[in-house]
Amino acid sequence: MKRLRLWPQSLVGQIILIVAVALFVAQAINFMLLLRERNRLELTGQTAPGVYRIVDALDSRGERRDDDRPVRARFLDAPPAVTGDRRPDVEKRAAAMFEDMGLQIGSIRVVQDQERPPMRRWERLRGRAGGGPALRHAGRLVMAVEYEPGKWVVTQTRTGERPQRFAGWLVGQTAILYVIVLLPLLWVGRRLARPLRQLTGAAEQFARTGVADPVDESGPGDVRQLTTAFNAMRARIFLMLDEKDRMLGAIGHDLRTPLASLRVRAESVEDESERARMSETIDEMNRMLEDILSLARAGRSSAPTQKVDLSALADAVVEDFLELGSPVDMADSDRAVAHVRPQQIRRALRNLIENAIVYGERAHVSVARRDGAIHLIVADEGPGIAEDRMEEMMEPFTRLEGSRNRDTGGAGLGLALVRAIMAEHGGSLRLANRAEGGLEASLILPA
Repeated sequence: MKRLRLWPQSLVGQIILIVAVALFVAQAINFMLLLRERNRLELTGQTAPGVYRIVDALDSRGERRDDDRPVRARFLDAPPAVTGDRRPDVEKRAAAMFEDMGLQIGSIRVVQDQERPPMRRWERLRGRAGGGPALRHAGRLVMAVEYEPGKWVVTQTRTGERPQRFAGWLVGQTAILYVIVLLPLLWVGRRLARPLRQLTGAAEQFARTGVADPVDESGPGDVRQLTTAFNAMRARIFLMLDEKDRMLGAIGHDLRTPLASLRVRAESVEDESERARMSETIDEMNRMLEDILSLARAGRSSAPTQKVDLSALADAVVEDFLELGSPVDMADSDRAVAHVRPQQIRRALRNLIENAIVYGERAHVSVARRDGAIHLIVADEGPGIAEDRMEEMMEPFTRLEGSRNRDTGGAGLGLALVRAIMAEHGGSLRLANRAEGGLEASLILPA
């Protein structure tokens, strides 16, 4: 099971994620502060009517009213019997308000009456005018205050809760903030990432194939300078590689001329066995020269890729060995199509089969699909290779048998050339010892 990656890999994605998280944290802190202030204002709104009624009652006690206004407070000579849910938060707020007014108050008792009075007409009208209910539900807040020892004044007020629109408003504000901040940041990030992405693609293409197109010099100043430096480095490397190819071509031409001359002279040798040994030596030198030139030019092939059935290609290579009487067999394989340079894959497969015959007595060839890739497998029946020498055997001029005897192997360039060919195709060469004995060499190509 693949592990989920929450942290983006690109620099732009990391910057946007950090800014988004910072905005979220800032909005969360802002929400906490606003919620705290809102709760304080709501508490004051619930407390103030009762406090003002008591203050008004205390200021006008003993005065006779000539109008028919209802009594807003009652005076008692004993502690009132109030029932309901205790509201210590309102009591604390009321005590602070009385203290701010300069009133000396003994005790304060505030309860929330469970009985909800009917909604008044003005409250219903207010709800209709606002497009919805102004108060979600109403109740009674009973406040009893001991203004003198043993003397109490009691009043009651209505309470209500407005519809909870605060959270929706904050979510909308956060969304607007994200749009205002993140969209320009995303635009700037894409403008910065586009040339970097092109530069990365060109570098990966060069590492994979040895060729790369020049990158457009665009974007911010620092990115343009980086692109200019890459293009200059690319041009310099191509110049050096072209010079190397010309030098190798000249060396190959100059060496083939004396080798051809040696072959002509070898034909004039009267001793037949000596003439045969000289011809074999000249052929070996030609093959070694060809391998060295091929390895030096690996990764700079100009041949186009073709859509090839690798099972048919492997079968054709095996048929060539069978015609020479070599101990090779091929297992039945399904069709496996890939875009490759067929001459190079043919040469890589031939090198592996030759190694299997020389070191493992017999070669078993098969083609299989595994993990979304095509495997050209060459297995032998030899002693295998020690695990600590697997990587070493794919280095140039490295042989498993160190005597340098021409009868027991070549110059040690076969596996190095195969690995270079596979790297040029975006694949790999893998060596593994078989459980039943012998070595298994696999050419792994993307399907």
